[in-house]
Amino acid sequence: MPRDARYDILFEPVRIGPVTAPNRFYQTPHATGLGWQRPQSGAALRGVKAEGGWGVVCTEYCSIHPSSDDSPYAFLTLWDDDDIAPLALTAEAIHAHGSLAGIELWHGGAHASNRMTRVPGIAPDVQPSLYHLPTTARAMDASDIKAFRGWQRDAALRAKRAGFDIVYVYAGHDYLPFQFLSRRTNHRSDAYGGSLKNRVRLLREMIEDTKEAVGGTCAVAVRLAVDELHGPEGITSQGEGREIIEMLAELPDLWDVNVAGALGNDSRSARFSAEGFQEENVAFVKSLTSKPVVSVGRFTSPDRMVSQIKRGVQDFIGAARPSIADPFLPSKIREGCVDEIRECIGCNICRAANNEGVGLRCTQNPTMGEEWRRGWHPERIAVYPRREKALVIGGGPAGLEAALTLGRRGLEVALAEAGEAFGGRLLREATLPGLQTWLRVRDWRLHMIGKLPNVELFPASRMGPADIAEFGADHVVLATGSHWRRDGVGVYAMRHLSLRGALTPDDVFAGAPVSGPVVIYDDEHYFMGGALAEKLATAGHEVHYVTMAGVASSWTVMTNEQDFLQARLIEAGVRLHPLKALKAQGNGEVRLACVYTGRVEALPCGTLILCTGRLPETALLDDLTSQGIAATRIGDCVAPSSIADAVHSAHHYARLLGEPDLPPRRERAPARGL
Repeated sequence: MPRDARYDILFEPVRIGPVTAPNRFYQTPHATGLGWQRPQSGAALRGVKAEGGWGVVCTEYCSIHPSSDDSPYAFLTLWDDDDIAPLALTAEAIHAHGSLAGIELWHGGAHASNRMTRVPGIAPDVQPSLYHLPTTARAMDASDIKAFRGWQRDAALRAKRAGFDIVYVYAGHDYLPFQFLSRRTNHRSDAYGGSLKNRVRLLREMIEDTKEAVGGTCAVAVRLAVDELHGPEGITSQGEGREIIEMLAELPDLWDVNVAGALGNDSRSARFSAEGFQEENVAFVKSLTSKPVVSVGRFTSPDRMVSQIKRGVQDFIGAARPSIADPFLPSKIREGCVDEIRECIGCNICRAANNEGVGLRCTQNPTMGEEWRRGWHPERIAVYPRREKALVIGGGPAGLEAALTLGRRGLEVALAEAGEAFGGRLLREATLPGLQTWLRVRDWRLHMIGKLPNVELFPASRMGPADIAEFGADHVVLATGSHWRRDGVGVYAMRHLSLRGALTPDDVFAGAPVSGPVVIYDDEHYFMGGALAEKLATAGHEVHYVTMAGVASSWTVMTNEQDFLQARLIEAGVRLHPLKALKAQGNGEVRLACVYTGRVEALPCGTLILCTGRLPETALLDDLTSQGIAATRIGDCVAPSSIADAVHSAHHYARLLGEPDLPPRRERAPARGL
């Protein structure tokens, strides 16, 4: 299908100093959880992005010196010449598809934990570590600044030798150069402190040093947070952020701009931001420089992308999360297949992976992070060698993914769903505040299934053992999901409680009457407890949120959402009761105990809602087993977890059907004789 002419502007080449990007699609630096320990995995991941049409593909953060060590999290290194060859793998993988390779040189300053290297941290001033560790970063003197500039130059030269086309000066996300820029963290009285001109001095010198080292061959990009979102006490887009751009406007070859006092501001989830949410803070930059500008905003709509370019907001379409959800997004626009874009849902499971210190994952794209270790490709899959039939039971995230992937492999597939509509848990969870984009998981799969003549959908089709046996499938796949527990057993509380009349989220979604005061007991700690509290409070109920953790929805720290969520609950009038365990219910109250002292207190309760965990739906499996009918479980009916895990479980089963399920490859040092 020919490309829509409206999108031609997205495929124009753009000059960046001495190099030229083949189009306007720019995969900005983002973490992968792979780091220097897994160079082949990182190269394969970035190579798929380039194959998918991203004109510029950048690495994650790359440390320039052992005093910038982010362990135990995965990061790249250019500490010495031995780091060049592993990183060259990534540059080569990107170049193989005609894209430019960018590398983000990084020093964390007081943000670097240095737990592996055990080198004392450095910062503009003496200050506690920003990682909440009982350590202190020392203040840099003139010799430290001179050494730091040398580390940047040396790393830039190594990046050039590794084959990179764009070398970053990284002054965002509260890292060392930004710590010099901000009045909040720079209280120096020498030539690098005080006035904004002095605070900008180090960044200016870094740009000049980097250009001197690699200029003429490599472009030099500056990643800058133009607004800390801390108000007038910090850098703002209407204040010092604008002045910094004015001072340095023509010095770098490209400006990569964002909002960031912390990473969570820049990578805000869809629950707390709309597509393109950074525009109001970054749009001024292009008016102050002739150099190309890139920014991000979780862009998935090609029409919005074109609007960004035509309105002069930016020259490139910057993306991290959309390029994870669909590495082939640019190719699909180019080939007239816009309807096939696998849109990012903004759930931030990708951010959670990095924050947990594990390899990248994605709810929409189960192949992300599996490119090298399993050999999975997002757009290609092996055809199944035999003509066989598969019956998938359950039309939630796992069932839809299984049906689609089995169909792509060429099996004759029937997907039976007991309810009237497909979507499973998505139909309920997408009604919660800010989670409407989660329906994209269902919508994309239904749309793609509709293109396959060998997959049939059967809504309102509850299947029993006799129906399954009569169908005569070669493969029976159960994706029957899970249900919320009623016994109070959760992450911390393992004791079963007798809680008569308590509701679960399933009951609330089914329309069970709720009367106040409402007490939500959260011992699961992801999104459900907090989202239900917000929904019911917004509907006018008096809501009490009780949790054994110290904060609301504590696991959302991993998705960079917790701060936003807690503020939202407070603003909605939800009363928070942290560090409390549920002990009993009755007589119009619940009994709560302090998790430390055991002291018990009563809380009035009209409706108790338990968000403590889920149990797999196994009734159909039990019936099939008793009748000798073989079936395979996938998704939540194996182990209830995130939607991302359910989709991955289904994809893993369908992709490996008929093949040995071998352990994933690991990158290990060559074996040596003893």
